Amino acid sequence: MTQVVRLAECFAFMLVWLAPVEQIPAQDRPTRLNVWDIHIGEAASEIPDGFINYACGTDGGPPSVPLKNFTEFKKCRPDANGLHEVYFEYDDELEYWARALDLKQEIRMYAGTTAYEFPVVASVLFDDAGLARGERLVTDPRQQLSRDRNEFWTLADFIRHRFGDDGWECKDLPRDEGESPAGSYFIKNHCEKTLGGLHLVLEQRYFQKKGQQFLDPYTGKPRAEDYESGTRFEMYDAALPLRSGAR
Repeated sequence: MTQVVRLAECFAFMLVWLAPVEQIPAQDRPTRLNVWDIHIGEAASEIPDGFINYACGTDGGPPSVPLKNFTEFKKCRPDANGLHEVYFEYDDELEYWARALDLKQEIRMYAGTTAYEFPVVASVLFDDAGLARGERLVTDPRQQLSRDRNEFWTLADFIRHRFGDDGWECKDLPRDEGESPAGSYFIKNHCEKTLGGLHLVLEQRYFQKKGQQFLDPYTGKPRAEDYESGTRFEMYDAALPLRSGAR
């Protein structure tokens, strides 16, 4: 889309966005699709075409082979469960308009690909028939948004509440060699829950790995980013047999 067209669309929205967002009726507010608008069981061809930058996924990591849309899922190598991971990002038009108008609250609302304002790597997992059998969210430190990285582990609390706080089977995972608390916290857990035909898998991480320290032992300078903090969430069709130990 050209800059001229984008600016024209931007000004078309000015009349709506000149009012504070809380004063605009919900049905009149600009909206964009997000990960919760994609449902397990949908065919790739049925998912609304409101996302951008499709690519083969890398188990919640950076995108790899570019794709035109979800329907090109077969270009992605199947994982251990036989599923094809397709990475996607949220459409950036509303963020562009908000930045053009310098609307701070709306910039925060529409910036990046997020869940509860936490930046995430989002992907859908398709079977060979093109049905969405899983979805994945992993906190993404590459996006510089409103949430600090030291908060990333708390996204799991929002997701847990979304699907109901009760009924989760959780366990604390053992520390690997050299792992230690980040400050006074050591959080490394794995939770699962089955609800309404969905199998949910949720993991939290907040600790320091071997060799990570907040002060450089040689220079005495602070290393404020020397820690792990993250949430990983996976949602599967409960009828899908998952390989033991495979994500």
